[in-house]
Amino acid sequence: MTLEYSPSVSADRDETSHRPVELRTTPRRPFEAVDLESQFDPATDTLWTYMCQRSRPSFNPGLLAEFRQWQDDIVAAQSSGSMPIRYVVLGSRFPGVFSLGGDLDLFAAHIRNGDRGALVRYGRACVEILHRNMRSLDRPIITIGLVEGDALGGGFEALLSFNVVIAERGTQFGLPETNFGLFPGMGAHCFLSRRLGAARAEHMILSGRSYSAEDLYDLGIVHALADPGKGRAEVESYIRQNRRRHSGHCAIYEASRSVNPLPLSELQAVVDLWADAALRLSEADLKLMRRLVGAQNRLLDKMAA
Repeated sequence: MTLEYSPSVSADRDETSHRPVELRTTPRRPFEAVDLESQFDPATDTLWTYMCQRSRPSFNPGLLAEFRQWQDDIVAAQSSGSMPIRYVVLGSRFPGVFSLGGDLDLFAAHIRNGDRGALVRYGRACVEILHRNMRSLDRPIITIGLVEGDALGGGFEALLSFNVVIAERGTQFGLPETNFGLFPGMGAHCFLSRRLGAARAEHMILSGRSYSAEDLYDLGIVHALADPGKGRAEVESYIRQNRRRHSGHCAIYEASRSVNPLPLSELQAVVDLWADAALRLSEADLKLMRRLVGAQNRLLDKMAA
């Protein structure tokens, strides 16, 4: 049997501020959210969660707040025994897209206002979530990123914090920030340097190119490939095949974190550098950023049609 938590309350969002402006007073149930939907499958002890944003699929402040609450709910449910969660899977309902990453419109507004504090707060909110995910919430949990669509910028960075990444063939990954004078500041350099070494990480970041799921499988960043439309089935197969080795796998990932630790302070220091670099962007760079957003929006409209 699958237990499903579907949102019965919602937050009205101010699209210009990117923040919830009103919350209904109905008591909130565990895993109840606006832009995240979660299902617990007790047969496999797996929490399936999908991002289900109705607008541009990016990490806006509202979604970040929901992710923080989602992580708290996982810890509470696992600790209480109400859901013996052993696997957490995150995917996206948006057709053809896992995530486009950071909220570029918000970035541009903060840059034009010279608001370094707002940029730092946004970046630190991102890396705190990723660091907690990287540590499996300090619980005996294996985290799995399910990629059924493209993952760009912060979307790619987010996936690097998972224990396991399973991607459909043909999906694309990229770090386009250098194309408009910036660099990916939410963990890419830290995670990739530990996976690939500093030189190869810098090459990937500086190239600004897209990588296919097959490319990243060869690099060891993607752990399993699925045919298009078969991503969830591949995750289910992975869990079935590895359930008996769950404790051993958790211990291996914990040992890897101990051997090659990534402190939150390192991620936060990179965020500070990213904020400083963002404030040095020229008006021409901001126009390039805006054009990228426009191109992505046109592609999203085409996909939705």
